[in-house]
Amino acid sequence: MKKGISFIICCFFVMLVTAQKRNYLLYTDSNIANLKKQITVNEDIKNSWEKQLKYADELVSKDRFKADNCQVLGLAYRMTGDEKYAKTIKKILVDYTSKDTWEGKNLLSRTPAWKGGLNTSHTSFFVSIGFDCIYDYLTKKERKDIAENLVRVGIQPALDDWLLPNANFHTFDTMGHNWWSACVYMAGFSSLAIRNEVPEAKNWVNDIAQTATEFINYSGSVLQNKPPTFDKDGGFYESINYASYGISQYLLFRFALQSALPNTKQVDLPILDKIGDFFIQTTYYVEEGKPMSVNFGDSFINKTGNACLTLLWQLGYKKNDYAWYINQTSAGNDKEGLQLDTPNGLILHPKLPEISSNYSPKLATSHLFADMGWATMRNSWNKNATMLAVKSGFTWNHTHADAGSYILFHNGKNLIIDSGNASYGNPLYTEYYCQSEAHNVVLFNGEGQNRKDPYFGVANPGSLHNLIEGDNFKYILANATGPYAQTLARNYRNFIWVGDVILVIDDLLAHKPGKFEWLLHYNGESKRKDLDVSIKDGDAEVIVNSLYPATFPEGGLPHDFPEQMRLEEKLGYEDHHPENRAKYWSISHFEETARTKFISAITLKTEENKENLPIIKRFEGKDFLGVSITQNGETTEVYFNLLADGRLKHRNSVLNMNGWETDAYLTVLKFKADADKTKINNVDEMFIGHGSYLRRDNEVLIHALSKYTALVEGFSGTQKVTFQGQEKATLSLRSSNKKSSLNVNETTQSGKYDTSNKTVKVTLK
Repeated sequence: MKKGISFIICCFFVMLVTAQKRNYLLYTDSNIANLKKQITVNEDIKNSWEKQLKYADELVSKDRFKADNCQVLGLAYRMTGDEKYAKTIKKILVDYTSKDTWEGKNLLSRTPAWKGGLNTSHTSFFVSIGFDCIYDYLTKKERKDIAENLVRVGIQPALDDWLLPNANFHTFDTMGHNWWSACVYMAGFSSLAIRNEVPEAKNWVNDIAQTATEFINYSGSVLQNKPPTFDKDGGFYESINYASYGISQYLLFRFALQSALPNTKQVDLPILDKIGDFFIQTTYYVEEGKPMSVNFGDSFINKTGNACLTLLWQLGYKKNDYAWYINQTSAGNDKEGLQLDTPNGLILHPKLPEISSNYSPKLATSHLFADMGWATMRNSWNKNATMLAVKSGFTWNHTHADAGSYILFHNGKNLIIDSGNASYGNPLYTEYYCQSEAHNVVLFNGEGQNRKDPYFGVANPGSLHNLIEGDNFKYILANATGPYAQTLARNYRNFIWVGDVILVIDDLLAHKPGKFEWLLHYNGESKRKDLDVSIKDGDAEVIVNSLYPATFPEGGLPHDFPEQMRLEEKLGYEDHHPENRAKYWSISHFEETARTKFISAITLKTEENKENLPIIKRFEGKDFLGVSITQNGETTEVYFNLLADGRLKHRNSVLNMNGWETDAYLTVLKFKADADKTKINNVDEMFIGHGSYLRRDNEVLIHALSKYTALVEGFSGTQKVTFQGQEKATLSLRSSNKKSSLNVNETTQSGKYDTSNKTVKVTLK
């Protein structure tokens, strides 16, 4: 009988211990076991752990601590069980939770007072990690006291300011979109930490978890010129920096909720399947040094989405592309603390599958985030490849007055740059970095966008359209007219990328005559040689040519050539270093005018072409401008139809350009270099930008009844069509071979062959 009672008591004790076992938030038992295992097989992880342990040992001998010390001390305690770390964390918890507030005077002096801002958010996170890690070290009373004070100074201020109906005054867009995520989801993270000590905590967790759908789907504000939170393809408009921050704050909460309350059903967010691709597409990968990213707005050139993809992986979004990206960005800069040389980065570093050294993401090399007005185009996923990034979207808060701007990475360097930003307390942040002159845009009489746009936003934001990508051809159209409406009636910028040449074609119309000015910000050294401007940084170099409305003077003083373009060196400020000046170029029109076209060529100098650069020539005729590019045995002719620039009303822009009859805004034809370029059958590739037809000698090459943008590769052979235009458009395409279908947008479209016109006619599905 006694044995039976003893057995029952033992079982009860085991059940009690099991029931009380802590489900940790980040430093979980499984993550600790995984880290211990990785230390034995991965030298980088071992070195990082030893570095963290050494730092923790240094901290325990000190008298003063910061809240963020809880992270490294918590890791040391969970890994070793040594109570000296727990004792130090306890001091930090008691100290910080005994304070009256975690906010600074600037926010507390506002009306109403902001009690739960980012200082509160960060401190809540750090303190909650410490509390969670030493949970078994604290007595029941200590847990209760610390938890109640954490509510008072951390959780309640955030809930009052941002969430609770009887108190909140902030919305999803008060301080951009990242503040809401940080303040609310860190309150949720802290609520999870004290879920056993404060009865209301689980209700707070549930309420906060349910807000994610609304936060993700916030659609913007017409009256206050505020944009949606997310692009439909997973982009976050506030910059890579704030995308990483705002998204990671939610993902940390979601991971902690999954760890602490594994039976809780999380809200379904389809956007989480796309966010990782956004960071992959906007990162530039290099052979040496840290990866770089598209640093539009308030960002940093080495900022990445490593934290977000690491958390997505831990949440079950396990794709080979993500594993590849996490490996590529392990040396990046991520202040949210998920790099390998940080405590949280160590504990959350996933066990990744083996990825081959020549692995490439299973994504297109170009992508348009149409809702937010960003696009990236690259010639490959290889390290040190070339990537062009274009922005023409919103201006507000962390996004600058840079509609129509672009940056260029080449051969491992960022050569054509965004000027970046500076400390928000520095006057130059508002006076220079946020303004149009700090970006690669066109100014009119020295003016860009309204200088108040970064504060008030723009009622008519910029936009990007018609991203077309072929095997050796790329195109995108930037519309920056809305943000420039006070000075310009048209501000369109076309990018045509053919082989090693990128053409930048600006279509400009002002309300009155004045001076147009084309800006070029760069890294490295830049100098003019004859008609070229070279930009060079180490082994990376590009050459910029001004082609229209005129070239630079071939020699002599500008005073002697008043009809040529002016090249002027100006001074801006270095990225994040306003104490240093930075040179940039201004290319200005030779006369005041209300309408002009800038066409500039950027030649990508490579190891393969440095002794045989592409040959670029101007040609023009009545009502059109032309550029010829010859490289690698091919010649590409680009035609710009001036009648298609909006000057005609109720009449189509019909024009004959060197025998090519079309109404297209842009026409691009590619031939063998030695071919007769007046013969239809010698066309190898054809691009139509906003046109309906192309004919020569009464023979149809391509035709539809509405205007479209299209690329036809293999025109004289195996045809492949990329088409953007009206739904169910009827398209006719010349084919010397009788056939009844076309490959359009990677889909076989059935049609009918017209023998008389030698065209295949399909109604597009």
